[in-house]
Amino acid sequence: MKVAVAMSGGVDSSTAAYLLKSQGHEVVGLSMQMYDNLSNAPLDSTYGGCCTIDDLADARRVAWRLEIPHFTLNLESNFHDKVIKPFVAGYLSGTTPSPCVLCNTHVKFDLFHQKAIAIGAEKIATGHYARITRTNGTLELRKARDLAKDQTYFLFELSQAQLAEALFPLGELTKPEVRDIAEEAGLSVARKKESYEICFVPQKDGYAKIVEREAALTPGEGAGEIVDTDGNVVAQHDGYYHFTIGQRRGLSIGGSAERTYVVDVNPFTKRVVVGPASALEKDELIAERVHWIAGTPPSGPIEVQARVRSRMADVAATVTPLANDRSRVTFAQKLRAVAPGQAVVFYQDDLCLGGAWIAR
Repeated sequence: MKVAVAMSGGVDSSTAAYLLKSQGHEVVGLSMQMYDNLSNAPLDSTYGGCCTIDDLADARRVAWRLEIPHFTLNLESNFHDKVIKPFVAGYLSGTTPSPCVLCNTHVKFDLFHQKAIAIGAEKIATGHYARITRTNGTLELRKARDLAKDQTYFLFELSQAQLAEALFPLGELTKPEVRDIAEEAGLSVARKKESYEICFVPQKDGYAKIVEREAALTPGEGAGEIVDTDGNVVAQHDGYYHFTIGQRRGLSIGGSAERTYVVDVNPFTKRVVVGPASALEKDELIAERVHWIAGTPPSGPIEVQARVRSRMADVAATVTPLANDRSRVTFAQKLRAVAPGQAVVFYQDDLCLGGAWIAR
């Protein structure tokens, strides 16, 4: 069948395209230009992840090697509205955004899919490490074989319709196997370095510069006090949006023998509250915009393993449905750095049930 592959210029999506062509599919490579690499960054600033100018060039080279058509989609406006604006709004409201989930939900598996349909593709494929199975007619999102690379956390908002039209060719492979396949295929990106940073944030400037530019903030507009958990002022800061819950570095606070962390960010008072690690510990949260991949929510409390950060371990938890697409998630142990704005994703063994957005 005709498959549109989202080619980012990295080894994963490139290998996905190679595997699909090897299986006899008619493959078309589509790359997404999602932000302006040049006009908003200094010449010596390097962007953090995929979809840079160099990455798009790598995707073209791979497509040429595979002898498949390749097109670049200009999705800057859509990406700005669906990902960058909510990212900025999140930091300005004192929360910690998760732009990679938004990108997958609204760009890669929505807008990209629409573009793929327009060129006659029957399926879309990406280089995500995840698997799709079917049980009794219901499509299931499952963790990748390579658990160290599993990316289901970022895909928890996918629907039955989206899973029906998606392919994850790398789900049964490990990262070393993917690199070996790419090398045997003669792909120039076989040993290309990975990036774990947010793609549209320049590494040198950091995300705060994006917030300031997008929100047109003047210097000092977000400045305020850093206080301890008792309300005592311990320092001053240049902008509350520089801080996220659980942050330890960059606080510039002296005089404490105990490690100090950000435990709260108040956008109204512009106060940043810091305290010991114990002040971060929580065994319960309230989540909103709950999404169940199967399409229907459970009728009552359900036992799961939950993850509150993409690189954290799963923890036993109970999810209790509440009104208005909200849930209470109670953990079997205390967790550190549960941050509003991040996603909490629910699992049963390797099955991703869905997830929600942490409200408090």
